[in-house]
Amino acid sequence: MKKLLKVVGAIIENENKEILCALRSPKMNMPNLWEFPGGKIEKGEDLKAAIEREIREELDCRVEFIEEFNDNTHEYEAFVVNLITVKCKLSEGFPTAKEHSKLIWLKRENLASLKWAPADIPAMEQLAKENTMF
Repeated sequence: MKKLLKVVGAIIENENKEILCALRSPKMNMPNLWEFPGGKIEKGEDLKAAIEREIREELDCRVEFIEEFNDNTHEYEAFVVNLITVKCKLSEGFPTAKEHSKLIWLKRENLASLKWAPADIPAMEQLAKENTMF
């Protein structure tokens, strides 16, 4: 049986209604694919605690959890990922790529132009259909 990874990803929107997209580095699993930044949910953490910790660690800024957005399970060759994306608001600092190769802000209608990690595609498609976040 494949290992199940429970992961949380942040959907962060700026004042221009653009969404933060993160490019996985060549050193990461599934290199050079785009994703919503985040990471593994640790034992005992809820979504709010996990995303706020992950964003602080990965992007050197703070976000405030707003609500759950999309829950998707994707089976890769070696493992299964349960990715829960959550809407967040930037509350302190500015996202900095510490682990990712690149960060960009994109309008919803342009999200599909990137090559996304398979587990992130359902959330990206749902987001692209949405008019405004909040």
